[in-house]
Amino acid sequence: MDTTPFNDPERFRRVFERQLDQLLSDYDELGVYILVLANAGYDAVIWDDLHRHLEQKHAALARALDAEETGGLPVDGSPDDRSVFRKLMDLGFDNLQPTRLRGVAHWELQFNQLRAFRPARMTQERVVGISAPFDPEGFHFNRPFLRKETFWHGDLGGRECSLLYNKFPFVEMHGLLVPAPREQCPQLLTRPDHDYLWAVCEMLGRRLPGVGFGYNSYGAGASVNHLHFQMFLRSHPLPVADPGWRHNGGDETYPAHCYRFTDPAPAWDLLEQLHRREVSYNLVYLPGVLYCLPRRKQGSFDEVSWSGGFAWYEMAGGFTTFDQDEFEAIGAAQIDGALARITLEA
Repeated sequence: MDTTPFNDPERFRRVFERQLDQLLSDYDELGVYILVLANAGYDAVIWDDLHRHLEQKHAALARALDAEETGGLPVDGSPDDRSVFRKLMDLGFDNLQPTRLRGVAHWELQFNQLRAFRPARMTQERVVGISAPFDPEGFHFNRPFLRKETFWHGDLGGRECSLLYNKFPFVEMHGLLVPAPREQCPQLLTRPDHDYLWAVCEMLGRRLPGVGFGYNSYGAGASVNHLHFQMFLRSHPLPVADPGWRHNGGDETYPAHCYRFTDPAPAWDLLEQLHRREVSYNLVYLPGVLYCLPRRKQGSFDEVSWSGGFAWYEMAGGFTTFDQDEFEAIGAAQIDGALARITLEA
């Protein structure tokens, strides 16, 4: 496994793409195939490189899955992966569509067909409180079958970390950073975690333009109760970072309450206050900047029909939809209203 993918954006992309290609070649597993397919579906360059191989592997896995039902060799795949792949078979490889993006006023909207197949896990559960104990018997990032989905493992800023591919990506170069995975920490930020990620983001920002991390607290769209941050490498800023918003010094009011910090200490003061009040929140870490967006807990409000859910990306101004007609029709007023109904004031 490459030990230095963080030197520059070209190297990061090269390693990211090469290991996807290697996964596709080395494993005849449903879960691995779905991961590579979804990452290729989000990125046109990867799709062009892997399209033919993906089509061939899709056909081979479909034949193997059908043969298994009549006494053939078992196909390697979890129940979730089997369900997803069956849906892909029903759809047909030729009907798969790449992710499309368009701007809607200030906002970023994407049609992300493959993310529609993602298992919900914790994201739709109604929860109380701001944390839950880590469950070693539940889904977490130390599961042996996830080792092959690990993009990189090593020391980053003084902590042992794993960086996994996101199985159903919605931002560029989308990964899951798990600091100190063997400590089995739940999805609850501590001051050392916050300070660590602030420092890592600043360090990487000197080498990787567009780097950032999203964070979903417990009850704010976190899909796994194992401390993790969602890494990205964007070619253009998230909508929340637009200088026209009042929280960035502009004149326009963001539809959700957004608190911007350029110092980790006062940022932690607010996070600690939210923890005491058991208020869930989403964060976006950028080099030298943190955006904090307190919000209502998942399951405590009616989701809008066109959205794939509300977590850090949505609160930061990006939205996924799984329907092409809705993708073309959604307007800025609908997005403004959706943000306003979920936000909470700190």
